Amino acid sequence: MLKVIGAGLPRTGTTSMKAALERLGFGPCYHFFEVMRRPELAERWLPLCAGGPVDWDRVFDGFRSSQDWPASFFWRELAQAYPDAKVVLTVRDPHSWYVSFRMLGSINPRGPMSQDEAPEGIRPVLAAIERLRPLLERISRFVFDDDWHFGAPMPDEERAVEAYRRHVAAVRSAIPAERLLVFDVRQGWGPLCRFLGVAAPPDDPFPHLNDAESIQRMFERMRTEGRVHTPFHAGD
Repeated sequence: MLKVIGAGLPRTGTTSMKAALERLGFGPCYHFFEVMRRPELAERWLPLCAGGPVDWDRVFDGFRSSQDWPASFFWRELAQAYPDAKVVLTVRDPHSWYVSFRMLGSINPRGPMSQDEAPEGIRPVLAAIERLRPLLERISRFVFDDDWHFGAPMPDEERAVEAYRRHVAAVRSAIPAERLLVFDVRQGWGPLCRFLGVAAPPDDPFPHLNDAESIQRMFERMRTEGRVHTPFHAGD
């Protein structure tokens, strides 16, 4: 059962948050990289891909917290399904967020990898992402209020920043203040630990993970080694 619900958009420190929550005892934390590490998890989202009802307990079975899309898109539904869970809205400067988010569309310089050309070991990952595409497309269109689709170049900066601010305002207005932490990962352990009512790990710096270079290295290793690495060991 979820104890902490991530409501931040991708590239707002969600992988740093995943590592932090797991170090604080709120793991495992569901993140999009979990689908890459365990492609079978995509099956749990298929009812939503088809526009049907979803069993959140099944989707998050085995997890105690969540971050990143697709989970964070459903922050409102998850807050209702798990009324005792706390909500963390990760934020950053919207213009630097735009640059970082836009980079994801060009981070794999050789272009998309088809299942046919992929090493056998990572074909299940690509198949899982493809099965989730209808859901990711739906999320993309809703957030950016546009015909933008998952995997395409980002909308222009003005429109994207407006979408970012709209998302932050929606979360802040819907979740009671005592249940919500608006958090920039640069703030470190203090605000997060006070909000969750736990002690900060002694002599353990707050994790800053998942920079653009580590994601690019992941793509390159996927191509050359035929297996998945999750980039949780590089500085932000």
